[in-house]
This record gives sequence, structure tokens and C-alpha cells, in this order.
Amino acid sequence: MKRKMEYHNPVLLKETVAGLKIKPDGIYVDVTFGGGGHSREIMKHLGPNGKLFGFDQDTDALANAIDDERFVLINENFRFIKRFLRFHGVKQVDGILGDFGVSSHQFDVADRGFSTRFDAALDMRMNQNDTLSAYEVVNDYAETELKRVFVDFGELKNGGAMANVIVAARADKKIKNSEQLKEVLSRFLPGHKANKILAQIYQAIRIEVNQEIEVLKEFLMQTEELLVSGGRLSVISYHSLEDRLVKRFIRNGMFEGEPERDFFGNFEVPFKSIEKLIVPSAAEIEINNRARSAKLRVAEKK
Repeated sequence: MKRKMEYHNPVLLKETVAGLKIKPDGIYVDVTFGGGGHSREIMKHLGPNGKLFGFDQDTDALANAIDDERFVLINENFRFIKRFLRFHGVKQVDGILGDFGVSSHQFDVADRGFSTRFDAALDMRMNQNDTLSAYEVVNDYAETELKRVFVDFGELKNGGAMANVIVAARADKKIKNSEQLKEVLSRFLPGHKANKILAQIYQAIRIEVNQEIEVLKEFLMQTEELLVSGGRLSVISYHSLEDRLVKRFIRNGMFEGEPERDFFGNFEVPFKSIEKLIVPSAAEIEINNRARSAKLRVAEKK
């Protein structure tokens, strides 16, 4: 059995679970199980006939599985939510919870390569069995593709210039670790802004490695069919790219454009927003710094 890993406090714990409006005999899914904090809170509200499925592609999370016959942990990416729920005989559920982004555990384990704090090999894979890592993105991507990653996913104005510098540097020798990457990009990292820009660079590469935007879109598109009428979607995002997608999906049922309107100018969408945007309190941010950029949105299936 894998050793239990240290995971930090789940963000917006009470608010996210409250958003599900849990029925004791309902079926629920936590698509980002991690340390199991949100799942354990959900379990407190379930009766003997309730059921909870957890998803996590990171094998480290398996050590945190909840020993309860009402709980099933699925070691897969949540982009496959419908497929694997059907494998377990489930076609519809009463609520789905997602806490996107990188777990505190993943940030804190140096050799995973997620954090700017450590000198580590360029990895950033949430699923350690995936073939694409940060090393391949940095060393093998064409300059135009690197620029796309930095501009689209890091929202970096100097993305093109960064890509150019990386391509020139790797022609002499491969960029193998975070310290080498920082050295190559040092001209773009002025002292007072270095940490912020580095975080954007890391975010961009990480999103590309894990296909986070595509995964989120694929997941959200499946929720309409999976949720029963009145079922709840309760999701936390940590950067504007994700939050914009979630907000547009809840509002329009799509990610681009506008839904078709009828003769009277009305349109039907699958969800209705519940409450306004929820953000952590100052007290929670003080306890858990990861919470500072969290945004919770809750929606109900019509």
C-alpha cells in the first residue's frame, strides 16, 4: 500500500460542499480527489444509501482513498468521467465537485517540477505515466508552438521573445531543469517581478503538458448529460482562463459565441447559476495561501 501523502487544507471546503445541496441517498462525484478533503466532507452528509465517486489521475492520491463501502476512487483523468461512471453502472448523478489546478502536495514535492521554489527536472505531469512532460515542451516544441503556449496559457506579452530565446539556447545544450530554464529566461525576470512572471511561465507550460483547458472543456460538456434535473455543479478555478470557461459554460452552455434565440429573443441553456461568485475570506487566505486566487461557481441543472 502506498504511504499516505501530506496534503494541505482543501480550499473553500464548506462553501463548495454546501453548493452541492447534498441529499443523503444521492450519488456524487469529486473529480479532483487529491488529499480527499472535499470528499470526506461530502461523506459526512451521505446516508447509508449514498454514494461518492472520486477521480484522480495522480497515483499519489491513491494513498488517501477513503475506506468506506460508499466510496469508489477511480485512478483516471476526469475528462473520462462519463465513461468510467458507466463502467460502474452509473448514468446520472446528483452533484459534481471539482477543485481544479495543482494540489498543494504536487507543488510541495520538489521532483514533480511544479514549483518555482525548487531546482528540479522539467516534469509537471499530473499523471506520471503520461509521455509529454515539461522537458519535451521546452526542448522539442517549435518556436511558434512555444509562443502559443506562453501567450495563450501564460498571458505573457513577451511570449514570442521568450520562445525565441529558448530555441536559441537549446541549440547549444538541452534545458533539463528549472534553474537552467530560469537562467535562459533571466532577461525577462526583473527582480521585483521575477516571481510573478515565473509563475505565469510555469502555468503556461503546465497547462500545455496536462492539456488542462481541453480537459476542462471536455469535462464540462459531459456534465449536462450526467446531472439529474436539479443536480448541482460546484467548481473552483484558480486562474482567469479556467474561470472564464466555467462562467461562459454556466451562462451559455457553450464556450464561444452565443446560443440560438427563439422568435422572442429568448434562449434555453442547461444550467442556472446559484449565488454569485464565491471567493475565500481573508482569514482562509491567511491560513492557506493557495486559496488567494480561488473562485467558486455553483450551478444547477435545469
